[in-house]
Amino acid sequence: MMNGRLFFFPKASGVTVTDEVITVFNEMKVRKAQPNEDEKKKRKKAVLFCLSEDKKHIILEEGQEILTGDVGTTVEDPYLHFVKMLPPNDCRYALYDATYETKETKKEDLVFIFWAPESAPLKSKMIYASSKDAIKKKFPGIKHEWQVNGLEDIKDRRTLAEKLGGSSVVTLEGGPV
Repeated sequence: MMNGRLFFFPKASGVTVTDEVITVFNEMKVRKAQPNEDEKKKRKKAVLFCLSEDKKHIILEEGQEILTGDVGTTVEDPYLHFVKMLPPNDCRYALYDATYETKETKKEDLVFIFWAPESAPLKSKMIYASSKDAIKKKFPGIKHEWQVNGLEDIKDRRTLAEKLGGSSVVTLEGGPV
């Protein structure tokens, strides 16, 4: 026990990742050199993954995504919109395609987020924690991983900027950090 919290390291849960989740990751990871306008609009900016009803599979959460084409039309600030998509009382995995600038260059990086709010049921936290390696193994090449345990940890975009590059990050999603 540390700081009144009990830490445990659960064994693998046996949960599997669906092909659809792997396809979404691969589509988000690969950037076409010359995408047409339609491809740009359909590109996923953020997506949530959850456990299936039977708790045996990690699946794409229906309707919980932001497309690049939504930004500037139905989505004003993609980062704040993404934060609002996270359920207040349950766990999720997410991929967020962060666009940011450092003092030297513009960058885009995928961030794998494990959302485990304090208010989530213990059983949910346990199965999501023990299934995290299953989904991470299907996402090769992810540079940034972030475990978030509450809104206060994620709502300030500076926290994400620190994960991406510390004090060298000057803008995130087109806005100052």
